[in-house]
Amino acid sequence: MNQHPVTLVFATHNEHKAEEIQSILPGYIEVKTLQDLGCYDEIPEEKPDFKGNALQKATYIHEKFGVNCFADDSGLEIDALNGEPGIYSARYAGPKRDSNDNMDLVLKRMQGKSDRKARFKTIIALIMDGKEYFFEGTIDGKIRDQKSGNNGFGYDPIFEPESCGKTFAEMSLEEKNSMSHRSRAIQKMAKFFIDQV
Repeated sequence: MNQHPVTLVFATHNEHKAEEIQSILPGYIEVKTLQDLGCYDEIPEEKPDFKGNALQKATYIHEKFGVNCFADDSGLEIDALNGEPGIYSARYAGPKRDSNDNMDLVLKRMQGKSDRKARFKTIIALIMDGKEYFFEGTIDGKIRDQKSGNNGFGYDPIFEPESCGKTFAEMSLEEKNSMSHRSRAIQKMAKFFIDQV
C-alpha cells in the first residue's frame, strides 16, 4: 500500500527526542524539528500540567507557521516528593536545565526515603489539519540511590523501570524505546496514523 509522505514538525530543539520519535513512527512520516523551520523562539510553557503545556507549545507553532505539528510535555513524578519534579522536570535545579544538577537535587531530596516509587509521564498534543489529538504514555519504576549508565538523557541514569533491574541509561535506545513513556505515547500516535490509512 502506498503511503503519502507526512511531514510533522516536532515543537522541540532537542535532537535526541526527535531521533527517538522518528525511530518509532511509520517510515512515511518525516519528523522535523524547530531548527528545520529556522525557529529559535523560546516557546511558552505556562500551564499547570503536562497536557496544557503540550497543547500550548503545539498551538504556538501551528499558529505561527501553519504546519501540522506536535509537542510533548514529559516529566518525572516521584511519590515521596509529592509528585515533584513534575512539570518542572527540565528546570528542577534552576533555569540552566542541567541534567546532572537536576538529578543531584532529586537524589539529595530522596536521601533517607524508603518510598522510591516514581513514574515518567509523557503527553503528546498533535495538531493535524486543524484538529487537536492527545496521546499519553507512562512507565512506573523507582529512583535509584545513585546514577548508573551513560546512555539516554535527562533523569535516565537514576530511573529504573519496574522489573528491569537496570536504569534507562544502562539500556540501548532499542531497549528503552520498547518500553519508555515517550515511546508508549508515540506508539499511540503511530497507531492513530496507521488507522487513518
